[in-house]
Amino acid sequence: MHIAKLTLVNYRNFASAALTFTKGVNTIIGENGSGKTNLFRAIRLLLDDSMSRSASRLEESDFHRGLDNWRGHWIIISLEFDEIGPDEAIQALFLHGTGVVAGAAPIGQATYNLIFRPKKDVRLKLAQLADRDIAGLAAVRESIEISDYETVITGRSTADFGNLATYTEIVGDFENCIISDETDDPRIGARVSPLLSVASEVSFTYIQALRDVVAEFHSNRTNPLLTLLKSKSGAISATDMDPIVARVRELNESIVALNDVQVVRSDIRSTIKAAAGETYSPSSLSIRSDLPEEADKLFQSLKLFVGESDENYEGAIHELSLGGANLIFLTLKLLEFQYQRAHQSIANFLVIEEPEAHIHTHIQKTLFDRIAYADTQIIYSTHSTQISEVSKVSSVNVLGRCGAACEAYQPTTGLDPTAIDTVQRYLDAVRTNLLFAKSVILVEGDAEEILIPLMFKQVTGLSLDEVGVSLINIRSTGFQNVAVLFHQSRIRKRCAILTDRDAAIIDTTPLPRDSDADVRFKRKCYGSDVKGLARKLALDLFVQGNPWLSPHYADHTFEVDFIAAGNASKVRALVPTIYVDPATLVAADAELASGDKAQFGRRVLTMAANQGKGWFAILLGRCLDSDTVIPLYIRDAIFFAKPTLSKELFSNIYRYRVSKAVQSGVLAAAGAEALHEWIAQYHSGALPLADLKTMLLAMLPNDQIHRLLANVD
Repeated sequence: MHIAKLTLVNYRNFASAALTFTKGVNTIIGENGSGKTNLFRAIRLLLDDSMSRSASRLEESDFHRGLDNWRGHWIIISLEFDEIGPDEAIQALFLHGTGVVAGAAPIGQATYNLIFRPKKDVRLKLAQLADRDIAGLAAVRESIEISDYETVITGRSTADFGNLATYTEIVGDFENCIISDETDDPRIGARVSPLLSVASEVSFTYIQALRDVVAEFHSNRTNPLLTLLKSKSGAISATDMDPIVARVRELNESIVALNDVQVVRSDIRSTIKAAAGETYSPSSLSIRSDLPEEADKLFQSLKLFVGESDENYEGAIHELSLGGANLIFLTLKLLEFQYQRAHQSIANFLVIEEPEAHIHTHIQKTLFDRIAYADTQIIYSTHSTQISEVSKVSSVNVLGRCGAACEAYQPTTGLDPTAIDTVQRYLDAVRTNLLFAKSVILVEGDAEEILIPLMFKQVTGLSLDEVGVSLINIRSTGFQNVAVLFHQSRIRKRCAILTDRDAAIIDTTPLPRDSDADVRFKRKCYGSDVKGLARKLALDLFVQGNPWLSPHYADHTFEVDFIAAGNASKVRALVPTIYVDPATLVAADAELASGDKAQFGRRVLTMAANQGKGWFAILLGRCLDSDTVIPLYIRDAIFFAKPTLSKELFSNIYRYRVSKAVQSGVLAAAGAEALHEWIAQYHSGALPLADLKTMLLAMLPNDQIHRLLANVD
C-alpha cells in the first residue's frame, strides 16, 4: 500500500494543490517558502500517530493566507491510497472505514481525509441563505469564530477536492452567495471511527530537517539514541535487569555510607537546629544517592561516542563536525524506522525533510541510493541537486510560488516513457537546477553560460540569480528534450530558449575566383545556414501554443552577434592576447573594427575556434564592463523569463547606472544627486515608474538601460 495522491485545499500556503506519488522513493523539491514543511505536516496530521490529538484541531493561522476571509471556508487534507493488500485485517479497516467500495471485490484504493469545517449549526445558517443574499452572507460570516469549527476524519470520499467547481458545490460560492442546501454532502465520505484510525495501523517515521543536531541529542524527548534504547528496554527481561539493579542499589548505599557524606548530613542537622530550634527543624534529614534503578531511566545516562574518519579518538556528538553529527542523527532515525517497520504494520512510510544539511555531496548521493526498502514508501524534500540528480524525474513533485499561493507540478505528466527516459538522462547535477528555478533560460554552449551572467551583472549591477532567473547550459541544440518539462500540465514556470540561428555571415554563392579556403568556408556557412533554419522551424513549431516557452535567436552565432550589438572594442582588446605576429595583429584588429559582418564575423569565429569557445569566453569576460551592450535577443530572453521587476530591483539597477555615469564623467555630481532623489521617491511609492523612466532618459539619454528595461514593468 502506498500514497498515490495528496490534495491540499486552503491549507496554509496552499490554495489548492495536488501531488502525486509512486511506490518506492519520491522527491519533493522547491524554493524556500514553497510549502515543503507545511506539506509534510499535512501528511503527518493523518498518518503520524506520535502527533498529539490536539494537532488536528486547526487554527485561523492554518487557513490559506490568500483567502480574503477564512470564515465559512474549509481546510481539506486528502490522501488517496493505492495497491491496498488483500490481507483480511487491511481489507476490514478500509472497507468499514475509508474504502472505495465496488461490489464484493477486494478494495484496491481508498481515501482518507481530514476536513476542518464549520459545525452543523453554522453550515445550516449558510445553507438557509437565499442565492445572492450578499448582505445576509456577510452577517453570518461575521459571527463565525474559530471555536465554531470542527475536525472530521472521513473515508470513502468520491469528491475531487482540488477541483474548484466541486469545492464550491460542496462548501459554497461565497463571492456570489450560492450555497447548497446539502450540509453533509455524501461526496466527502463517511466519518471514520477513532477505533479505525489508519495512523495506528501504519508504520510512519518523520525525520525532520537537521537544524541543531546537538540540541536534539541533549533532549530526552527528541534524543534518537534514547528512543531506540527505550524501544528495546521493554524487551529486556527482569532476570537480565535484576543483577544490574542490585549493583545500582549497592552503589547508592556505598555513596551514602561515605564518611564525608555522613559528616555533611550531621552538620546540616545541627546547623538547622541551631538556627530554627528543635520545634521548627525537620523531623528527619538524609542524603541519598539517587541513581535510577529503572531500565529506561538508566538508559538516559548512556551517550553516543563516535570516532570520525581515521581518528582513534572517540568524541561526543558535540565534538563531531556538523556533517558527521547529522549523519549519525539520520542513521539513528533510520534505525528507529526499521524497529517500527518490524511491527508488521499494514504499510510503511518514511518521510525525510532536507537530509542533505552539512553532508558532503558524495554522501548525499550514496544516502539516496541506499535508503530504499522494498515495502516502504519514502518521501524526501530537498534543496540538493545531488539528490535530485539521482531521483527519478517521474517520482518528483516540484513546488513553486505563485503570488501568495504555492502550486505543485509533476514534471512528467502526459509524457510517454521514451520522453521521460530522455529527460532523465539530461538531468545531471547541473541541469537539475532547472527544477529548482523560479524561471529558466536554456542556452546551448559554454560561451553563453559564461558571458551572459557576466554581461547582465556588469550592465545592471545585479546577478541573474538576484532577479530570479537560472541559466542552464544544455550543451547542445536539443532543447526540446528538456524544454518539454515547461508546460501548462507540467511545470508552470517561464522558460526562455537562447540559441543560434546560424545564418550565413557572407554571400555563399560560389565564385570562380574563390580560393580553396573560401570554398570550404562558404560551404560550411551554407550548411550551417540550412541546418539553422531547419532547427528554428522545428523549435518554433515545438513551442507553438505553449505560453511557458519562448525561443530567442542570435541571427548568426553568439560571438558574431555580440560584436554586431556594438561590442567590437571588447573583442579587439583580446587581439594581442591571441596573436603575436605583427601583420596578423594589424589585420585582425582592422577586420574586427570594420563594421563589415563578413570580415569581423569570420575573424571572431576564427579566434574562438583557435582558443576553444569556452576559453575564448573566459578571456572575453575579463574585458566586459558597464558599457558592454547586451544584444537584443538576449535581453528579450531574460525579460521573457522575468517580465516584471520589484521596486527594489528597479531602484538598485538605476542607482547602479547613475553611479557608473558619474564614474565615467557622463553625469555631474549635481545631476546624480537629483536622480538619486527621484529614485528614492519611486522606491517609496511617491513617483510612478513611468515618470522616473522619463526623468532618467532626459538626464542619461544615451544610456543603454532605457532600451534594456523599455518593456519591463
